[in-house]
This record gives sequence, structure tokens and C-alpha cells, in this order.
Amino acid sequence: MTTARFPFAALGRAHAYGATDGMVKVVANRSSGAVLGAHIIGPGASDLIAEAALAVTHGVTLTGLADTIHAHPTLGEATMEAAMGALGLPLHTAPVRRRG
Repeated sequence: MTTARFPFAALGRAHAYGATDGMVKVVANRSSGAVLGAHIIGPGASDLIAEAALAVTHGVTLTGLADTIHAHPTLGEATMEAAMGALGLPLHTAPVRRRG
């Protein structure tokens, strides 16, 4: 299993709302990349969860989620960014250093 988070504090839309507390975390199968679930905390979480539910229901992979076009600036970008982070390709945060 692999996970990655993206904080709302890194989203322009969250700053525009004045609500930067929160994040999206994706959980996926490490070998297949299939999205297994997500945790969403913060403003708009009840709207954002539908994308994660769709991904789980239809067997979307992290690559599929990361390649999906997300409008900018939106809170939904956090889902794409979290998927990119899980793939080791974060766009707006520094990559996580793994201890070997």
C-alpha cells in the first residue's frame, strides 16, 4: 500500500476562501496503483469525496487520477496533487525523502 497527502494550505483557492486547514490523502495499491480510498478533511470535503468514490468504484489508478484534468484554482486539485505525490511526481510540494 502507498499513500500521499496534499495540504489545502498549498492551494490558491483555499487561500481565497480563507480556509487553509485540511488535506486530501489518497491510498492505493503499491503494485497495481489502483486507488483504494481517500481521506478528505477541510472545506468542501463532502463535495470532493465523489471523485475518490468514483476512482475506487471504477478501478482508477493513481496515474489515471493524476492525468485527469482538474480546473485551476479549485480545491479538487488537491486530489490530483495527492495522486502525483504517491507516484513520486509532486507538482506543488517537495518530494518526500524515503529512508532506505
